[in-house]
Amino acid sequence: MLTLDEIRIDLDGFRLSADLSIPAGARVALMGPSGAGKSTLLSVIAGFLAPSRGRVLWQETEITRTPPGARPLSILFQDQNLFPHLSVARNLALGLNPKGKISGADQSRIETALDRVGLAGLGARKPGQLSGGQQSRAALARALLRARPILLLDEPFAALGPALKAEMLALVDEIAREQGTTVLMVSHDPEDARALCPQTVLVAEGRAHPPQDTARLLAEPPPALRAYLGG
Repeated sequence: MLTLDEIRIDLDGFRLSADLSIPAGARVALMGPSGAGKSTLLSVIAGFLAPSRGRVLWQETEITRTPPGARPLSILFQDQNLFPHLSVARNLALGLNPKGKISGADQSRIETALDRVGLAGLGARKPGQLSGGQQSRAALARALLRARPILLLDEPFAALGPALKAEMLALVDEIAREQGTTVLMVSHDPEDARALCPQTVLVAEGRAHPPQDTARLLAEPPPALRAYLGG
């Protein structure tokens, strides 16, 4: 269970509160108007930003002050966060060991992960030699190797075309189900939320609301979400 216990975020006049829990293994979208604080909330969960008050807990253990690298999560950004001067395989190795030192067994795991995401034989290439979709797959392979119980998605597939994006969301769904991963995805596209996330946290008007059924929320959106979606 991921719990945001009476969290409040204050940043230069911006304020966001959250008091909610997300069950382990759930797949949850974060939706709401631009600037409402969706990515900011992920930053607090990831440890990049400290809340003004409140606690972040995973499985009843507080992680509010735990450094980002020691938290039980992986995060994918839109820029994929791949080091351009390193090969894809070396980028994945850093997911296993920050110093990049890996064993023969680790190398086998890297090759298996690349094969799993459709990049078999491409480990020697640099990120710049891959397409946008292939870079997304490489970043997902690194998260797959880390096998952390929480996966945060800050629109990592937003730059992809509709077909590739749908393919990536399906792959995330498949891997999350296999590993029992808790997924939180910032989304501006209702169809992405429908495809991956049975539940949605509405972030609007200074509050992150408890998870709701995605289909029901999108069928009957509250005014703030309706205005954003243009319905």
